Amino acid sequence: MQQAPNNPNDNPPKIEFPCHFPIKVMGEAAPDFKACVLDVLVESETSYLHETVSVVDSKNGRFQSVRITIEAQSAGHLSSLHEALKATGRVQMVL
Repeated sequence: MQQAPNNPNDNPPKIEFPCHFPIKVMGEAAPDFKACVLDVLVESETSYLHETVSVVDSKNGRFQSVRITIEAQSAGHLSSLHEALKATGRVQMVL
């Protein structure tokens, strides 16, 4: 009897914390969207690499993404940061 191949979702990659963790935060374009994202990081005491902060506008200019590498402390830290970003009401997606 042949064993079925492993499904990649069965064993998600393990992340060793603390680590540098790139995130992309997307929302409607506004002059202060980047500041809003950075304020959440400061309020949640999340360290980040300042040189990695960049803002990319969507093709039509309606949306922006703030790309940044943070110092993730744990899976719980990532989860609470995601919740804090979404709670602003301005963030539509965090990757």
